[in-house]
Amino acid sequence: MSITINKLAYYDYQILDTFEAGLVLSGPEVKAVKNGGINLKGSYINIKDDRQASLVKAHISSYKPAQLVQRNYDPYQERRLLLNRKELKILLGKSKEAGITVVPLKVYLKHGLIKLEIGIARGKKKYDKRETIKKRDFERRKRREITF
Repeated sequence: MSITINKLAYYDYQILDTFEAGLVLSGPEVKAVKNGGINLKGSYINIKDDRQASLVKAHISSYKPAQLVQRNYDPYQERRLLLNRKELKILLGKSKEAGITVVPLKVYLKHGLIKLEIGIARGKKKYDKRETIKKRDFERRKRREITF
């Protein structure tokens, strides 16, 4: 079950490869994410050494019933990602290449656990973005004509 999708990442980047990572969250953050209180717009993945990856600039809203526990809560704080060492090395190697970045694509539930799909991506040029819009509009028109 998908909780949120980073549509802007699919528009701005060409996704080359995807990985699944776990998120390290506190209890109230888990409840907020399950209620849909997460926004991935403008967020990215930061990889330190080959030991740790973190989600940066993702907004997780505070969980209202737990406001007493979350007094000095920062919704934009860095959150650690749970990945295998082999996956971390692949991500680190790819992210050092020119024009390649690592972006979060979607947050979803898998067996009651919150997972993050991350992608190795290359930025699109402006003409590539225009081409994507043209294809999407053409597909819409085609589907609309088929239904009538």
